[in-house]
Amino acid sequence: METWILVTKRSARLGVNLHFPPNLGVGGRKDFFAAAFQSVDPPRAGAPATMVNSNYSALPLTSTAIELQSAQPPPPPKSGASAKLTKQDSFLGEVEDDDAATPGEHDELPLIGDDGPAGPPEGSGVSGAVFNLATSIIGAGIMALPATMKVLGVAVGLVSILVMGVLSEVTIELLVRFAVRCRALSYGELVHRALGRPASVVAQLCIVVNNAGILVVYLIIIGDVMSGSLKHMGVMDQLVGHGEWDNRRLLILFVLVVFLAPLCALEKIDSLSLSSAASVGLAVVFVAVSCMIAAGEGKLAAPRMGPDFSSKAAILDLLVVIPIMTNAYICHFNVQPIYNELKEKTPQNMYNISRISTVLCVVVYALTAISGYLLFGDDTESDVLTNFDKDLGIKFSTVLNYIVRIGYIVHLVLVFPVVHFSLRQTVDSLVFGELAPHSRKRMLSLTVVLLALIYLGSTMIPNIWMAFKFTGATTGLALGFMFPALVALRLDKEGECLGRGERLPSGGMLGGGWPSSSASSGLSETCTA
Repeated sequence: METWILVTKRSARLGVNLHFPPNLGVGGRKDFFAAAFQSVDPPRAGAPATMVNSNYSALPLTSTAIELQSAQPPPPPKSGASAKLTKQDSFLGEVEDDDAATPGEHDELPLIGDDGPAGPPEGSGVSGAVFNLATSIIGAGIMALPATMKVLGVAVGLVSILVMGVLSEVTIELLVRFAVRCRALSYGELVHRALGRPASVVAQLCIVVNNAGILVVYLIIIGDVMSGSLKHMGVMDQLVGHGEWDNRRLLILFVLVVFLAPLCALEKIDSLSLSSAASVGLAVVFVAVSCMIAAGEGKLAAPRMGPDFSSKAAILDLLVVIPIMTNAYICHFNVQPIYNELKEKTPQNMYNISRISTVLCVVVYALTAISGYLLFGDDTESDVLTNFDKDLGIKFSTVLNYIVRIGYIVHLVLVFPVVHFSLRQTVDSLVFGELAPHSRKRMLSLTVVLLALIYLGSTMIPNIWMAFKFTGATTGLALGFMFPALVALRLDKEGECLGRGERLPSGGMLGGGWPSSSASSGLSETCTA
């Protein structure tokens, strides 16, 4: 047996030693370390390394972040040879000048850490990850919640918001747990490991359809609020009057090029932490203003506590609520990117992040739904923003209307790049493969193409609610509940035991998902006809 050492910024300081047969080639050694780095904890002083659970994340097999270095002291250098040291310590010893020319030598693999002294670990902290995940959850669907409260009633509506939040939290934790177990770096890769390549392609296509549809909806709402529609006046029309400046397509294009494109060009999702925090803050502002208006108006009618079964249309509306509620908590495609960029990559850390995010979103959703419904009652529109273009009958009504609508537009602008990030990552994986080397040029080209297609879709699709019903009843339900349940149940058969509190919800989500999807999709087609 021969001793080789994994050399990275972290392991150079820890001195992690691993043993494997000497006949394993350089390529095999690299693959071995890429897998072992996930499962090797730093040993105690004087103790050998052992294969146990680890806080480290897997490195892609294409990564150049690994050098294999023999632990046996090398012979003295020849005359004229120079000594090369890492900046952490003299881990490499002396290396001959012509060493790199020898085929198969370890110096073919570059060393991380020779670019400066080791600093604090890069990545996102807990607060940044919470804001990114909460921003992935709180999107355009928040404006449909007052209408769902009108259909379900206050009591049933609140219970539904809570139950959907709990189910979403369970599925997020299942995804994190099995992604770490399988060393999967993305949603599609996790499905691939558990269910095979065909299922992975289906899951990735669902992400593309879901995220592209959501982004199209965002642009449509931005255009409607700024330029107006047949049902309400736009902000620009109210502020400066009618003219070329309130042309819907031009306004959307302006927002896309000036505000959205620079944010979407960022390479890492943790770079969006500040904008995500601002986005969540604006959602809280909307809730606060709505509650203040509802409390100050003084004309609140007694709300219904349960669903209305008085007509066939009211009963059918209950099925429309399913895809809207399903869409409300879909963030699962961003869980792995957020986890991958954490400073401290541990499952428990990610569990805490998802729990904090879920509680935050449940509170925001509940207050938004109640305040909107109490404020407008049975006149609550499907998009509650349309109710804010008229006089509310209170002081500073016009100012509050502007705050709500403009604040929400800014919120969507800040949410947009977070959803776009996973869309671009998934398209890149589908088209170029998961092992394709990183390319800034390819990433920027994909960003331009995707934004152009999304803009084109926003100019051709006039109705956001058909998009919500379709994505919620199909891709949203699949991504948020069906695939996580399938992954959990499949891996449970392979020896990863689930608790009763995990197995029952997984089976229930899988068993109830298909009927709900079929019923909601059929209702959407009926309404369209």
